[in-house]
Amino acid sequence: AEQPCHPEGTFTQAAAVKHFGDSARVVPLPAIDEVFREVAAGAVDYGVVPVENSTEGVVNHTLDSFIESSLQICGEVELRIHHHLLIGPNTRPDAISRVYSHPQSLAQCRKWLDAHLPRAERITLNSNAEAARRVSGEWSSAAIAGAMAESLYGLSRLHSNIEDQPDNTTRFLIIGRENVPPSGDDKTSIMVSVRNEPGALYHLLAPFQRQGLDLTRIETRPSRTRRWSYVFFIDFAGHRDDPKVRNTLDEIAPQVVDLRVLGSYPRAVL
Repeated sequence: AEQPCHPEGTFTQAAAVKHFGDSARVVPLPAIDEVFREVAAGAVDYGVVPVENSTEGVVNHTLDSFIESSLQICGEVELRIHHHLLIGPNTRPDAISRVYSHPQSLAQCRKWLDAHLPRAERITLNSNAEAARRVSGEWSSAAIAGAMAESLYGLSRLHSNIEDQPDNTTRFLIIGRENVPPSGDDKTSIMVSVRNEPGALYHLLAPFQRQGLDLTRIETRPSRTRRWSYVFFIDFAGHRDDPKVRNTLDEIAPQVVDLRVLGSYPRAVL
Protein backbone atom coordinates (compact mmCIF):
# COMPACT_ATOMS: atom_id res chain seq x y z
CA ALA A 1 0.00 0.00 0.00
CA GLU A 2 1.16 3.52 -0.74
CA GLN A 3 0.50 6.53 1.47
CA PRO A 4 1.47 9.99 0.25
CA CYS A 5 2.66 12.51 2.81
CA HIS A 6 4.73 15.68 2.89
CA PRO A 7 8.41 15.57 1.74
CA GLU A 8 10.72 12.90 3.12
CA GLY A 9 11.82 13.55 6.70
CA THR A 10 8.72 15.45 7.85
CA PHE A 11 6.53 14.79 10.88
CA THR A 12 3.80 13.74 8.42
CA GLN A 13 6.05 10.92 7.24
CA ALA A 14 6.67 9.96 10.88
CA ALA A 15 2.87 9.85 11.39
CA ALA A 16 2.50 7.61 8.31
CA VAL A 17 5.13 5.20 9.67
CA LYS A 18 3.47 5.20 13.12
CA HIS A 19 0.10 4.27 11.56
CA PHE A 20 1.10 1.91 8.74
CA GLY A 21 4.49 0.57 9.88
CA ASP A 22 7.92 0.63 8.25
CA SER A 23 6.93 -1.71 5.41
CA ALA A 24 4.46 0.74 3.83
CA ARG A 25 5.73 2.56 0.74
CA VAL A 26 5.51 6.29 1.40
CA VAL A 27 5.20 8.77 -1.47
CA PRO A 28 6.24 12.32 -0.50
CA LEU A 29 4.15 15.18 -1.97
CA PRO A 30 4.75 18.93 -1.60
CA ALA A 31 1.23 20.11 -0.68
CA ILE A 32 -1.86 18.98 1.23
CA ASP A 33 -4.25 19.43 -1.72
CA GLU A 34 -1.98 17.19 -3.84
CA VAL A 35 -2.34 14.43 -1.24
CA PHE A 36 -6.15 14.68 -1.60
CA ARG A 37 -5.87 14.61 -5.41
CA GLU A 38 -3.60 11.53 -5.49
CA VAL A 39 -5.89 9.54 -3.17
CA ALA A 40 -9.03 10.61 -5.08
CA ALA A 41 -7.43 9.56 -8.38
CA GLY A 42 -6.61 6.11 -6.99
CA ALA A 43 -2.87 6.62 -7.52
CA VAL A 44 -2.30 5.72 -3.83
CA ASP A 45 -4.36 3.85 -1.25
CA TYR A 46 -4.34 6.37 1.61
CA GLY A 47 -3.15 9.88 2.40
CA VAL A 48 -1.77 11.36 5.62
CA VAL A 49 -2.43 15.06 6.35
CA PRO A 50 -2.02 17.23 9.48
CA VAL A 51 -5.28 18.68 10.84
CA GLU A 52 -4.46 20.38 14.16
CA ASN A 53 -1.65 21.19 16.56
CA SER A 54 -2.00 21.62 20.32
CA THR A 55 0.02 24.87 20.27
CA GLU A 56 -1.02 26.53 17.01
CA GLY A 57 -4.51 25.15 16.37
CA VAL A 58 -6.20 23.99 13.19
CA VAL A 59 -4.55 23.42 9.77
CA ASN A 60 -6.93 25.36 7.50
CA HIS A 61 -5.60 23.85 4.24
CA THR A 62 -6.76 20.41 5.34
CA LEU A 63 -10.27 21.53 6.33
CA ASP A 64 -10.66 23.50 3.09
CA SER A 65 -9.59 20.44 1.08
CA PHE A 66 -12.47 18.45 2.61
CA ILE A 67 -14.93 21.10 1.41
CA GLU A 68 -13.96 20.30 -2.19
CA SER A 69 -13.34 16.54 -1.82
CA SER A 70 -15.50 13.44 -1.38
CA LEU A 71 -12.77 11.44 0.41
CA GLN A 72 -13.39 9.74 3.76
CA ILE A 73 -11.44 9.96 7.00
CA CYS A 74 -10.48 6.40 7.91
CA GLY A 75 -8.04 6.96 10.75
CA GLU A 76 -6.22 9.46 12.92
CA VAL A 77 -2.71 9.63 14.39
CA GLU A 78 -1.47 11.77 17.27
CA LEU A 79 2.25 12.50 17.36
CA ARG A 80 4.25 14.25 20.07
CA ILE A 81 6.27 16.88 18.18
CA HIS A 82 9.84 17.65 19.26
CA HIS A 83 11.69 20.36 17.34
CA HIS A 84 15.49 20.56 17.22
CA LEU A 85 17.83 23.32 16.03
CA LEU A 86 20.00 21.73 13.33
CA ILE A 87 23.02 22.94 11.36
CA GLY A 88 25.14 21.62 8.50
CA PRO A 89 28.93 21.11 8.50
CA ASN A 90 29.68 24.61 7.12
CA THR A 91 27.89 26.61 9.82
CA ARG A 92 29.52 27.90 13.01
CA PRO A 93 27.11 27.74 15.98
CA ASP A 94 27.88 31.38 16.93
CA ALA A 95 27.28 32.71 13.38
CA ILE A 96 23.64 31.77 12.64
CA SER A 97 21.90 34.58 10.78
CA ARG A 98 18.96 32.65 9.25
CA VAL A 99 16.58 30.02 10.60
CA TYR A 100 14.50 27.99 8.13
CA SER A 101 11.39 25.97 8.90
CA HIS A 102 7.71 25.41 8.18
CA PRO A 103 5.61 28.36 9.46
CA GLN A 104 3.89 26.09 12.02
CA SER A 105 7.26 24.94 13.39
CA LEU A 106 8.55 28.51 13.66
CA ALA A 107 5.37 29.47 15.51
CA GLN A 108 5.71 26.51 17.89
CA CYS A 109 9.26 27.67 18.81
CA ARG A 110 8.60 31.42 18.87
CA LYS A 111 9.59 32.06 22.51
CA TRP A 112 12.75 29.98 22.26
CA LEU A 113 13.85 31.86 19.13
CA ASP A 114 13.08 35.23 20.76
CA ALA A 115 15.28 34.28 23.71
CA HIS A 116 18.18 32.52 21.95
CA LEU A 117 18.33 33.80 18.34
CA PRO A 118 16.59 37.18 18.46
CA ARG A 119 18.56 38.65 15.53
CA ALA A 120 18.35 35.67 13.17
CA GLU A 121 15.99 36.09 10.21
CA ARG A 122 13.14 33.55 10.25
CA ILE A 123 12.43 32.16 6.78
CA THR A 124 9.36 29.99 6.09
CA LEU A 125 9.48 27.02 3.70
CA ASN A 126 6.93 24.40 2.62
CA SER A 127 8.23 21.86 5.13
CA ASN A 128 10.80 21.42 7.87
CA ALA A 129 12.41 18.66 5.78
CA GLU A 130 12.97 21.20 2.99
CA ALA A 131 14.57 23.46 5.64
CA ALA A 132 16.90 20.64 6.73
CA ARG A 133 17.85 19.86 3.13
CA ARG A 134 18.64 23.50 2.44
CA VAL A 135 20.90 24.10 5.47
CA SER A 136 22.90 20.93 4.80
CA GLY A 137 24.84 22.83 2.11
CA GLU A 138 24.64 26.42 3.42
CA TRP A 139 26.71 28.70 5.63
CA SER A 140 25.36 30.65 8.62
CA SER A 141 21.92 29.05 8.61
CA ALA A 142 20.00 26.64 10.83
CA ALA A 143 16.85 24.56 10.44
CA ILE A 144 14.11 23.69 12.89
CA ALA A 145 13.09 20.09 12.21
CA GLY A 146 12.64 16.68 13.79
CA ALA A 147 14.98 13.74 14.36
CA MET A 148 13.95 12.06 11.08
CA ALA A 149 15.12 15.06 9.02
CA GLU A 150 18.27 15.36 11.16
CA SER A 151 19.45 11.85 10.30
CA LEU A 152 18.22 11.94 6.69
CA TYR A 153 20.25 15.07 5.84
CA GLY A 154 23.25 14.36 8.11
CA LEU A 155 22.89 17.48 10.28
CA SER A 156 24.28 18.31 13.73
CA ARG A 157 21.89 19.05 16.59
CA LEU A 158 22.72 22.27 18.47
CA HIS A 159 19.67 22.28 20.77
CA SER A 160 17.01 19.63 21.48
CA ASN A 161 13.28 20.04 22.17
CA ILE A 162 13.07 23.79 21.55
CA GLU A 163 9.25 23.75 21.21
CA ASP A 164 7.61 26.26 23.60
CA GLN A 165 5.09 23.71 24.93
CA PRO A 166 6.62 20.45 26.18
CA ASP A 167 3.45 18.48 25.33
CA ASN A 168 3.32 19.89 21.77
CA THR A 169 1.24 17.38 19.77
CA THR A 170 -0.05 17.26 16.18
CA ARG A 171 -3.08 15.28 15.05
CA PHE A 172 -3.00 13.79 11.56
CA LEU A 173 -5.86 12.28 9.55
CA ILE A 174 -5.67 9.20 7.34
CA ILE A 175 -7.80 9.83 4.23
CA GLY A 176 -9.08 7.17 1.87
CA ARG A 177 -11.99 6.12 -0.31
CA GLU A 178 -13.87 3.61 1.90
CA ASN A 179 -15.78 3.58 5.18
CA VAL A 180 -14.26 1.88 8.24
CA PRO A 181 -16.27 -0.59 10.39
CA PRO A 182 -16.66 0.06 14.15
CA SER A 183 -13.67 -0.72 16.39
CA GLY A 184 -15.39 -0.19 19.74
CA ASP A 185 -13.64 3.14 20.45
CA ASP A 186 -14.40 5.46 17.54
CA LYS A 187 -14.79 9.08 16.56
CA THR A 188 -16.94 10.55 13.80
CA SER A 189 -16.24 13.73 11.83
CA ILE A 190 -18.97 15.65 10.02
CA MET A 191 -19.08 18.80 7.90
CA VAL A 192 -22.22 20.94 8.16
CA SER A 193 -23.35 24.08 6.32
CA VAL A 194 -26.02 26.11 8.15
CA ARG A 195 -28.20 29.05 7.21
CA ASN A 196 -26.97 32.34 8.59
CA GLU A 197 -29.83 32.95 11.04
CA PRO A 198 -30.20 33.50 14.81
CA GLY A 199 -29.74 30.34 16.88
CA ALA A 200 -28.36 28.28 13.96
CA LEU A 201 -25.39 26.93 15.93
CA TYR A 202 -27.52 26.24 19.03
CA HIS A 203 -30.05 24.22 17.00
CA LEU A 204 -27.20 22.34 15.33
CA LEU A 205 -25.59 21.32 18.65
CA ALA A 206 -28.71 20.66 20.76
CA PRO A 207 -29.35 17.13 19.34
CA PHE A 208 -25.82 16.06 20.40
CA GLN A 209 -26.58 17.13 23.96
CA ARG A 210 -29.95 15.36 23.96
CA GLN A 211 -28.37 12.10 22.77
CA GLY A 212 -25.44 12.44 25.21
CA LEU A 213 -22.76 12.48 22.51
CA ASP A 214 -19.38 13.90 23.53
CA LEU A 215 -18.21 16.66 21.15
CA THR A 216 -14.41 16.60 20.90
CA ARG A 217 -13.87 19.48 18.45
CA ILE A 218 -15.74 22.13 16.51
CA GLU A 219 -14.12 24.37 13.87
CA THR A 220 -15.54 27.01 11.56
CA ARG A 221 -14.47 27.82 8.00
CA PRO A 222 -15.97 30.40 5.62
CA SER A 223 -18.20 28.86 2.96
CA ARG A 224 -16.78 28.99 -0.57
CA THR A 225 -20.24 29.38 -2.09
CA ARG A 226 -22.00 32.11 -0.08
CA ARG A 227 -20.57 35.25 1.49
CA TRP A 228 -20.80 35.45 5.31
CA SER A 229 -22.02 31.88 5.65
CA TYR A 230 -20.01 29.18 7.34
CA VAL A 231 -19.14 25.50 7.30
CA PHE A 232 -18.75 23.74 10.67
CA PHE A 233 -16.41 20.78 11.16
CA ILE A 234 -17.51 18.73 14.17
CA ASP A 235 -15.81 15.72 15.76
CA PHE A 236 -17.60 13.60 18.34
CA ALA A 237 -17.27 10.26 20.11
CA GLY A 238 -19.06 7.29 18.49
CA HIS A 239 -19.39 5.52 15.12
CA ARG A 240 -21.82 6.45 12.33
CA ASP A 241 -23.44 2.98 12.76
CA ASP A 242 -24.25 3.59 16.46
CA PRO A 243 -28.00 4.19 16.99
CA LYS A 244 -27.33 7.36 19.03
CA VAL A 245 -25.20 8.80 16.23
CA ARG A 246 -27.72 7.81 13.54
CA ASN A 247 -30.57 9.45 15.50
CA THR A 248 -28.56 12.64 15.99
CA LEU A 249 -27.64 12.95 12.30
CA ASP A 250 -31.23 12.18 11.24
CA GLU A 251 -32.44 15.01 13.51
CA ILE A 252 -29.88 17.50 12.19
CA ALA A 253 -30.16 16.75 8.46
CA PRO A 254 -33.55 18.43 7.73
CA GLN A 255 -32.60 21.73 9.41
CA VAL A 256 -29.22 22.40 7.71
CA VAL A 257 -28.22 23.37 4.18
CA ASP A 258 -25.78 20.46 3.85
CA LEU A 259 -24.53 17.60 6.04
CA ARG A 260 -21.72 15.24 5.11
CA VAL A 261 -20.23 12.50 7.26
CA LEU A 262 -16.48 12.72 6.62
CA GLY A 263 -15.89 9.38 8.33
CA SER A 264 -15.94 7.24 11.44
CA TYR A 265 -12.57 5.87 12.55
CA PRO A 266 -10.71 4.42 15.55
CA ARG A 267 -9.63 7.00 18.15
CA ALA A 268 -5.89 7.72 18.11
CA VAL A 269 -3.57 6.59 20.91
CA LEU A 270 -0.60 8.84 21.68
